[in-house]
Amino acid sequence: MGLGQDRLVRIGAIATGVWLLVVLIASVFGYEDGGRSLAQRLVALAGVLMPVALIWLAVWIARALDELRTEAAHLRAQLAMARSDDAAGLPAAQRPLPAAAPLPAAPATAAPATPAAAPARPAPAPTRAAPRAPAPADGRQASLGLDAPAPPELEPYELVAALNFPDGPDDRVAIAALRKGLADPELARLIRAAQDVVTLLAGQGVYMDDMRAETLHPALWRRFACGARGTEVVDLSLDADEASLQTAAGMLRWDEVFRDVAHHFLRHFDRVMSRAAEDYDDQALAALSDTRSGRAFTLLAQVTGMVGSPVEVAAQGA
Repeated sequence: MGLGQDRLVRIGAIATGVWLLVVLIASVFGYEDGGRSLAQRLVALAGVLMPVALIWLAVWIARALDELRTEAAHLRAQLAMARSDDAAGLPAAQRPLPAAAPLPAAPATAAPATPAAAPARPAPAPTRAAPRAPAPADGRQASLGLDAPAPPELEPYELVAALNFPDGPDDRVAIAALRKGLADPELARLIRAAQDVVTLLAGQGVYMDDMRAETLHPALWRRFACGARGTEVVDLSLDADEASLQTAAGMLRWDEVFRDVAHHFLRHFDRVMSRAAEDYDDQALAALSDTRSGRAFTLLAQVTGMVGSPVEVAAQGA
C-alpha cells in the first residue's frame, strides 16, 4: 500500500518549510534588495512560490495515487475472495445446497431403499441384507444422489446487486448476491468479465460511478434485446465526456487483453439483458441497465457503434 495520507501532508509541510527557510537565509545573507525593478521582484517572487506550488502538487498527486491503489487493492481482494469461495466450494457453493435440500431425498425412485435401511440399523444382520435388496430392483447409480445441484436462480434485485458489485465489506446484501451469482457457472463468467472490464477502465481513469444515462429507457432496452442497433437506440447513450469515450475506444483498439475481455463481457451481458427484457418489468430492467456492469456495457456499446455511432480514434493510438 502507499504512504499514509497524513504522512504525505507532513512531508509536504516539511519540504515547504525547508524551502522557505533556504529562501529566507538567502535573502538575509545573499544580496541586498536595493536597485531591483518591479519586474525583477516579481520574477524573484515567482521563483520563491513556484517550488512551493510544485511541492503541494506532488503531494496531491501522491495522495490521489494512494487512494487509487487502495481502491484497486480492495476491489482485487473482494474479487479474490469471491473467486476462492466459488472455486473451493466454500459458503458460496454450499449455501444453495440447503435451499436445494431435496438432494438427499431426490432419488424418489429408490424410496423402498430408505425404509429398508432405517429399521436395519439396530440389528447387524438385516443391515447387511438391506442394501442388497434394492440393488436388483434398480441398479442405477442415480440413487446415490451424486448429480450436481441445479444453479440457484437469482431474483431480479439479487442480479442487480451482484452486477453492481459490493460497495464495501459492510454491503452484506450485495456480497450475498455476488456469491449466489458465482454459484451459477454462466453468470459467474459474466461477473468476472464485468469486474475485469470495470477494473481495467478504472486503471485508465474511466470510472463507472461517473457515468450516468440522462434517462433510463426500458422500452429501448427491449428493442435493443430484439436486435435494434446504432441510431435506433442512440438515446441509451451515457452522459460520458469525450476523453472517456476516446480512452475506452483506444483500449479496445490497441489493448489486446482488454479487447478480449471486453468482447467476452459484451457477449455474456447481451444474453442476460435479452433474458431480462423478456422476464423483468420496466423497473427491474432499468435498474439492471444502471448497474456498474450495465454502464460498462453501454459505454462499450457506444464506442463500438452498437448504440449510436462508433467513436473514431486517432491513427497513432493511445
